[in-house]
Amino acid sequence: MNQRLFIGGEWVEPDDGYYEVVDPATEETVGLAPEASREQVYAAAAAAREAFAGWSRTKPGERARILDAAADVIQREAEPYAELARAESGATTATARGMQVAVGAARFRRYARGALEPVEQALPPQINAAGPMGRAGVFGALAVRRPVGVVTCITSYNNPWANPAGKVAPALAMGNTVVVKPAPQDPLSVYRMAEALAEAGVPPGVVNVVTGSAPAAGEAAVDSGDVDMVSFTGSTEVGQRIAEVCGRGMKRQLMELGGKGAALVFDDADLDSAVQGIGTTFSFYSGQICTAPTRVIAQRGIHDRLVEKLAAYAGHLKTGDPAERGTVVGPVISAAHRDRVESYIELGRKEGARLVAGGERPELGKGFYVAPTLFADCTSGMRIVREEIFGPVVVVVPFDAEEEGIALANDSDYGLIDYVWSGDVARAFRIAGELRAGGVGVNTIGRNMEAPFGGFKRSGVGRDVGSYALHAYSEVQAVVWPG
Repeated sequence: MNQRLFIGGEWVEPDDGYYEVVDPATEETVGLAPEASREQVYAAAAAAREAFAGWSRTKPGERARILDAAADVIQREAEPYAELARAESGATTATARGMQVAVGAARFRRYARGALEPVEQALPPQINAAGPMGRAGVFGALAVRRPVGVVTCITSYNNPWANPAGKVAPALAMGNTVVVKPAPQDPLSVYRMAEALAEAGVPPGVVNVVTGSAPAAGEAAVDSGDVDMVSFTGSTEVGQRIAEVCGRGMKRQLMELGGKGAALVFDDADLDSAVQGIGTTFSFYSGQICTAPTRVIAQRGIHDRLVEKLAAYAGHLKTGDPAERGTVVGPVISAAHRDRVESYIELGRKEGARLVAGGERPELGKGFYVAPTLFADCTSGMRIVREEIFGPVVVVVPFDAEEEGIALANDSDYGLIDYVWSGDVARAFRIAGELRAGGVGVNTIGRNMEAPFGGFKRSGVGRDVGSYALHAYSEVQAVVWPG
């Protein structure tokens, strides 16, 4: 069945036809996604603008009820939703169930509670002397968070449930309306999210979903005069272009961009723990995740053992059909992206890095597979060390003294999440304070989903997750009165 656009509470035929969504494991067609025209994207933004006045005045309890009900629908339909997510994203079945659909439901549940969080903060009273501004007096003040307005949510292809839910749910909780533009590679799951919200009772126009395989639909979702804010997850290069448009229109921005996470491993580290964490680059989404610890900075005393253990870890991972039990490494998202990752592997060879594991295309017939790949004897100037590859490729750079390791970790255009492994926890926390990254994992790659998430440098602008997301999707208004 051809998927239609969701605009103003209606399912609308696309002006520009359809394009194929391809299963990266089988290269078969999962479904047909709609090609929205610029005019249809502008219509979606106009519908969101019209719906904003009513939704922003809806009582927080009602917004919470609808978000909770959407989570109920997602949990009820979890199995078919996960099957679709697996097919269009290439994630393993376990990942599609546990890290995509389940996290999507959890985020709607979290921001149902978020809709009820206080939006007013009382400020200390101030005594003003008489002067040109008026008589002397005591002035009270409130800082009140208000919804921004219409938010365009442009989402990444590596998680078609958690990433959109992490934008849509807090935006709605704060009283905003949204236009969602999913990544062209796996957009069908986002339409299922729209169906869940519609069933939950979200009013027409509050949520709109538009898609397109070419840049035009995304460009229109950014430059529309009805859009007040853009929340984007994707590459730094695309984020920069979006930021330029937002700057001209003075639109608010929330940007989660690229990463080249440093894993700083000291001589006293628990190597098995470090290998388990770093090894997720090989397995989790096949390295297609901006938080991956792809750049290992290993102290000399453990360097050779760490490389040996990482190579062994990579060699034991089953690569293949993500629908099969036991598969750990699935495909990357497309043939074009496989070619890009492979070009970096070839570049690493040419730059003089030592290929320790992987490097060859798995012989699996169909599918866009890249073998887990490990390079050692790398230097900080190599492009494979400096640039985001976004695939199952890990590079290892040696260091001697602590100061050198910190300098190497900070020698990057990116600063999303770095990691420190050391048996001296006090030292690890001290080093965390010296790393130029939005987040630091100490002896773990785990996340606290109430902690702020976002990047330094070219890794982004702003913070979300937990209550920080509610702040991100709101403006602060000062209310002052004489006492």
